Formats: sequence, structure tokens, C-alpha cells
Amino acid sequence: MKKAKLFDNIVSIPIGMLTAALACARGFTEGGVYLLLLWLFIIGGLAVNILPIIFGLKIPSLRLKVCHHGVICLKSFVWALVLSAAAHIYLAITLLPDRWADLLWSVLVCGATLFIIFWNGMISVYAASVQLGIRKRVIGLMLGLLPVVNLIMLRRIISTVSEEIYFEKGKIELNEKRKADKICCTRYPILFVHGVFFRDFEHLNYWGRIPEEIIKNGGKIYYGNHQSAASVQESGEELAARIRGVVAESGCPKVNIIAHSKGGLDCRYAIAKCGVSDMVASLTTINTPHRGCFFAEYLLTRLPHKIQQRVAAGYNAAAAKLGDQKPDFLAAVSDLRADICEAYDKELTVPDSIYIRSVGSLLRSAVGGRFPLNFTYHMVKHFDGPNDGLVSENSFKFGEDYTLLTLAGLRGISHGDMIDLNRENIKGFDVREFYVGLVGGLREKGL
Repeated sequence: MKKAKLFDNIVSIPIGMLTAALACARGFTEGGVYLLLLWLFIIGGLAVNILPIIFGLKIPSLRLKVCHHGVICLKSFVWALVLSAAAHIYLAITLLPDRWADLLWSVLVCGATLFIIFWNGMISVYAASVQLGIRKRVIGLMLGLLPVVNLIMLRRIISTVSEEIYFEKGKIELNEKRKADKICCTRYPILFVHGVFFRDFEHLNYWGRIPEEIIKNGGKIYYGNHQSAASVQESGEELAARIRGVVAESGCPKVNIIAHSKGGLDCRYAIAKCGVSDMVASLTTINTPHRGCFFAEYLLTRLPHKIQQRVAAGYNAAAAKLGDQKPDFLAAVSDLRADICEAYDKELTVPDSIYIRSVGSLLRSAVGGRFPLNFTYHMVKHFDGPNDGLVSENSFKFGEDYTLLTLAGLRGISHGDMIDLNRENIKGFDVREFYVGLVGGLREKGL
């Protein structure tokens, strides 16, 4: 990482120096010397575009190459801005008032040059970066006209994209290095089961970048494809039919299930009540409310019935347009009540022949979660205690093989972070590698 960033600076500093020299040269030189500097600038301008591409051959991704090009341009812009600003202060002192035309020419050339370099870089990183996200993009545009503040924001943009480039580059190289090992090539395929209020869309994966990472490491995956909102019983019956379908399609007698949130309860029902227990090799639940949510129970008992019906009708209508056959908002929410889930927890037993594992995570504070989890965190904490923004720590554990994840500092790991919902590279927690480890562990157990 340090060597790579050093290369970026080695490329960008000379470009910045050449830009400043060209912009200011009119005040110092005439004729041939100025033309020489002009040619040097043209060569430098080509270098800032070509060198990153040549170096980018070591970055095996077109998107990351575009990001890298943008970073080089923005760093060149910063150096050119600093150097030309200092030079123009000197020019203003030495040229005014007699040679004001030369100073004006220098300012115009400098402004045009900086404009081109800056927008070359900004368009590149805005178009190609994933980690900038919507928030940083919007803030960057809003603060663009505020002196000093805009430079601080620019530094954050450069830093964010630089870290993204070399983190993703490392991921690609790691996967290439261990490709032959196929560490995610399990005996039975993986069935990913989503939680409530989401569906399995082809182009908007509920599980973020996780499935692709598992496939790159030899895994074979399927999705639950059940409705977004239904009772545990109805979802369980849908999933039982899906498990039978996957077994028939794959030719494998069993599946390994990884289920998030309410999906874990749905799978437990399918296993316990729908006659597919002999088709399940393992069940891994991720942030599942096995003992429910007092927060959900409070809302259902306090919100007026008319409001509940209005919200439910609106959701059901929208879900039906997106593909749900019989969406039932209230049934889905009601089955997350603490009293209902506690009854399910005792009733929905899993045979000893199935390997059981559960995972949970905790936010450290509300600021660690994205909307709406940063909003719900305190309410859930009031009713249920430490939580991931939706589900409390007391609800996560199911079976003896239990893992609780969190991070030091203010952030923590949210309900959405555990499925890579925001495609965010979280410092200290590589969610894709975590799932590679989960699936690799199933492989080691012969599952």
C-alpha cells in the first residue's frame, strides 16, 4: 500500500510542477523557452493519463484503473494548485502594475489547466468508485465552492478512493492466489435465505458482494426466492419447496443454509415442520431474532390499528408489484414479537444430524449505523439492550457454535453490514472474507 501510494505521488508531483511552470512561465520567459515549457506540459499531460494505465496493468479491474487515473489527476491538481498559487503571489509582487497583461494571461492559463485536471479526476472517481457512496458525493458537490473546506473534502475523497483501489486490488490478488484451492467448494451447495422486507433480485443482490466472493473461491450458491413479507409458517413452507427444488436441480441430496434475520426463523420452521430436515446439512443463522424483539411488540401494541392497516396496505400493494404473490406485512411483523419467537424457539427444534451455527453483531453507537438503523438503534436499546440496530444481543444465539462480532470505537457492525447491504469496506471487518471463512469451515467439516 505504501509503495503504491508513493508511486501515485511520484507521478503526480512532476505533473503539478509542470502545470504550475506553464501557467506562470509567461511572466518570466518569452519565445522559445515558453514553447519548450508548453511541450513539457503536453508531455506531462499525456503522462498523467498514460502512466496510470501502464501501472494499472497490475490492477486487474477496469473500474479500479479508472479510479486510479482519477486519484492521479486529483493529486496532480493539488500539487499544481499549491505551486501555482505560490508562484502567482510572487508574480503579483514583481509584475504589477506594469505587466498586468502577463499576470492576467498566467491566471487564465492556470485556471483553465487546473479546471481540466480537476474535473478529469473528479468525473473518474465519481463514476467508478463504490466506497465514496452517495453521501460523500453529495457533500463533495455541496462544499465545492467553499474555500479551504473544499480542499479538506477533496483530501477525504482522494484518501477514500486510494484505500478502495489497493484494498480491492489485494482482494483480487488473494483470490487469484488461492483459486486452485477452492476453499468454498463445499460438498453440498449453499442456499442463501434473505430476511424480511427484501427479495432476491437478479441485479440488486441482497447479500451484496458476498456471493460473488464465494463463487470466486469455488462455491456453488442458490437463493431462497421466497416472498419479502409473510408469516414464519408461510415463508417456511415456501422455503421447504425451494429446498426440494435445489436438491433436484443440483443433484445433491442436501443443502447448506445461510439465513439472515427473519430468514433464520423461516428456515427453522421449514426444517422442523415441513419434512425437509433430511435435505439440510447445516443451518447458519446471521443476526436472527430467535427470541424476538420487544421493540416490535411495543409498536404493535401501541400503534393505532388504523395506522397499522394503512401501512400494511401500502407495503402489500408495493410488494405485490415487485413479485410477491401474497404479501402480508402485519403477519411478518407480528411473528417477530418476543412472545411469538420465544414459543417458536422452543417448538422449532433442529435434528442433531444438522450442524447448527449462529452469528450476531453489535453496533457501538447510533452513528455506526446507516439510516434507518441509526434511528432505530436507541429505541431497540431501550427495549432490548445492546443490538445491531434492529435485533438485540439476547436474540442472536442458536445452538452451541455461536459467534458475536463487533468493532472497537464508535462504529460496530450493524444488521445491514452483516449482509454487505451498503457494499462498504469497513475497517477491521472484511465481511466478504468472513463469509469465505464460514463456508470454508463447512468444507472442512465435510459439508
